[in-house]
Amino acid sequence: MYASSGNRREWIHVLDHCAAVETVLLKGTPGEIYHVGTGAEASVDEVADLVLDELGLPRSLKETVPDRPGHDRRYLLDSSRIRRELGWEPRIPFAAGIRETVRWYRDHRSWWLPLVGRSPVVENDWSAAGSR
Repeated sequence: MYASSGNRREWIHVLDHCAAVETVLLKGTPGEIYHVGTGAEASVDEVADLVLDELGLPRSLKETVPDRPGHDRRYLLDSSRIRRELGWEPRIPFAAGIRETVRWYRDHRSWWLPLVGRSPVVENDWSAAGSR
């Protein structure tokens, strides 16, 4: 986790996101913008705790790395328009969605395990990123 793990983000389950895209395609006005959000705001630290709890692992496994340059403190969208105009609402509660996602990845290791290490991120080498 980045050192500023208290930074807050809005989280959405992939199925809710797909349902929102479908709703915009079927009911939205062409050329208009619809922000998709849940209002479910949590810190990266809170998400890590949920993941570790679901896996039955201790929180002591959390490791921090230096923040990346320009790291935003908060991401949150106003999704009132898609809700009001198109009737879309998220259906999967935040904690339940995180737990279901963790179980999916745990149960489908053959899908993602071959990808590990194919494109490593060197967290402490931000100076090299600017020279590419």
